[in-house]
Formats: sequence, C-alpha cells, structure tokens
Amino acid sequence: MNFNGFHHIGLLVKDLDKSLKFYTEGLGGEATFSFPIGGGKVIYLVDLGGNSVVELIPTGTDAPEANARFAHIALNTDDVRGAFDMALKAGATIKSEPKDAMLGTMAVCNAFVLGPDNESIEFFQVK
Repeated sequence: MNFNGFHHIGLLVKDLDKSLKFYTEGLGGEATFSFPIGGGKVIYLVDLGGNSVVELIPTGTDAPEANARFAHIALNTDDVRGAFDMALKAGATIKSEPKDAMLGTMAVCNAFVLGPDNESIEFFQVK
C-alpha cells in the first residue's frame, strides 16, 4: 500500500453558498463533484488545481461544531503574493502578509488569510 498525497481537505462551513463562491469565484476553483447528504444539504468538492481539493461540508448557521476543525489548509502555489491578493479581493482577511522564511533547510515564501468561515488558509511556495 502506498499513499500519494492528499485527496482533499474537509472543511465544515456554516454558510455553504458564501464558501462555495469564495473558493470558486474568488480563488478560481472549480466545483468538480457534489452529492446530497440529506436534509437538503449538499457537499461540494472544489478543485483549486495542483491536487489542492477542498471539500465543503455544510453544517448550517446554528449547528454546533461536533468535530475538531483543522489547523489550516496549505495550498501550494508559485505566486504567494498573487494568491494572497486574490483571496483578499474575494473577501478573505489578513492573518499574515507574504514573507520569506527558512523552515529548517527549506526556503519558502508563505502567507495566511482567513476565509469565509474564519478558516485559516496558507499560501505556500518552496523557493
């Protein structure tokens, strides 16, 4: 048995329409698959390219979170500043500006934003 990267990152969202618009229109992703989960709710898989897929799982606006949230999703990119600016234009808020850093022996550029459900999104580029 071998693992070959992530298939997707699941994200619990309170406002599915707002999150779907952010990840598709705002960040340029494509909703490639959807399926009903009952109660009129639908899950969407949004492909952001380069094996970066986000699964949007609706919880509803007053549903308590039953599961732990992830720390962040890291999206691999060749243009951290461009991705950062695109996210801000789509309504994200700044968590940290793009910066160059050394992670051990790996030179990177990264930045963080908060998406529509206050989820932490990292734009990550290995230099």
